[in-house]
Amino acid sequence: MGAGPEGVVVDPKTHIVAVGVRDPFALTLLDATTGAVLRKVPLPGGLRHLQLAGPGGPVLVPDEGSNKLLRVTLPGGEIGSQVATGTVPHDATQAADGTVFVANELGHSVVAVRGDRVVHTFTDVTQPAGLAAVGNLVGLVDVRENTLSIYDAQRLQKVAELPAGAGPTHVVADKRGHLAVIDTRGGAVLLYELSPAPRQIGRVELPGTPYGVAYDPVRDRLWVTLTALNEVIGLNLNATAPVPASPLSTVRQPNTVAVDPSTGRLYVTGTAEGVLEIIQP
Repeated sequence: MGAGPEGVVVDPKTHIVAVGVRDPFALTLLDATTGAVLRKVPLPGGLRHLQLAGPGGPVLVPDEGSNKLLRVTLPGGEIGSQVATGTVPHDATQAADGTVFVANELGHSVVAVRGDRVVHTFTDVTQPAGLAAVGNLVGLVDVRENTLSIYDAQRLQKVAELPAGAGPTHVVADKRGHLAVIDTRGGAVLLYELSPAPRQIGRVELPGTPYGVAYDPVRDRLWVTLTALNEVIGLNLNATAPVPASPLSTVRQPNTVAVDPSTGRLYVTGTAEGVLEIIQP
């Protein structure tokens, strides 16, 4: 793949996988079926996380080198827009109304972007990291404060703040409108519901330094990488108490994972070895 692949997302509509690589910085686009490299999109800086604005793209690229949110089209791979967001944007997610939230990890802020313009800046965070949207509610984990904050994308207001373990890093939404937070230092997945009021509803122990996360809405399965063990593990969320399945071995340093809901296939970045691993569970 190139040096230090990290940040991966798969689009079920175009069947393209996008992966961030370094030296030189680029977004590599691959065929989800064959793994063949289709093209490399040069980027001004590196990235660690990718999300889709929606099926068919564009890919939301928080570019840490340029301190900008880039939108990369699919399947063509053109950079459609660039919006200055703040210092070291870590993650970006799009709410149902089209508002994009960007977490500026070293800028101590979260910005709301509509079109090509920042319309609001939140400064009530210390070290913002992972983001996920449920309709027009956006969840954000703060890795310094160990919290999960909930924002209303329409009203541009913070509506809740909850404890989130001993060291949360990433968050993803499921099809029932719940959020799953990866508590990396605490070795667990924390589950939250947002309605009628935000609250924690579960905890699943996951020893082995859980880190990367992806959700398959078709199979209702959460996939989490265990970076200390070089494994990825699935949790069936269609159960009263989710129980981890048998882990699958991965390449070294599996920092990020994506899943294609049309096939169930996993795409795991081997950051240490510069590879992308494709797994059919």
